Amino acid sequence: MINIIICDDEAAPRQHLLSLTQRWARENAIDVSFTQYENAEQYLFSVEHATCKTADIFLLDVQMGAMDGVTLARKIRSTNKEAQIIFVTGYTEYIADGYEVEALHYLIKPATAEKLFAVLDRAREKLALAERVIFVQHGGTSTRLPLYAIRYMEVRHNHVTIHADNKFTVKTTLGELEKQLADDPRFFRVGRSFIINLNGVAKTTRTDVHLRCGAVIPLPRGAYDTLNRAIIQRL
Repeated sequence: MINIIICDDEAAPRQHLLSLTQRWARENAIDVSFTQYENAEQYLFSVEHATCKTADIFLLDVQMGAMDGVTLARKIRSTNKEAQIIFVTGYTEYIADGYEVEALHYLIKPATAEKLFAVLDRAREKLALAERVIFVQHGGTSTRLPLYAIRYMEVRHNHVTIHADNKFTVKTTLGELEKQLADDPRFFRVGRSFIINLNGVAKTTRTDVHLRCGAVIPLPRGAYDTLNRAIIQRL
């Protein structure tokens, strides 16, 4: 089951998105539930009073009522790291703000079936990735760690420190962890000492990778172009 929320202060665009998304679900035989909201405040009220389901995909208008869609996306992202946020708007000047909330895409109104379906397909793929976990053995205990929560890994001597909301230092090699992540396009090996989550990259230079968590990872000579190709492929 995929839970989709549509938030737009105009009835016609809401209905248009609902109709297209229902068609996408039918054509792909996907079990989907839909909830519509007229503005950001209405959605937040439902969350506060626990009358809405946890959402997997948000289709948000940008300009609506007292609270705009980007502000709403920030509030959503503060408690829901894996949800896929898609802005559907008639304005392009907010695109830069989408990076802050890790928005999946911007669609210009009116969204076409072809473009919306392609973005929803990507959202579905990303949701499947978000379910992946590894089990980290440390201090005599085993912790279930979602892969989306990993910001980067660094090796020191015979141990690897995994940086997520907490730090986990495990006795293993970076190569062994890399094997577990080999088919996951979010992760990129940086030299001999680091693996980074591409979703957390804020900017790159010829010498460093700057992550949104504040970490700065040294970039080996010749790796800049390869890294940027990997980032582009994730878009």
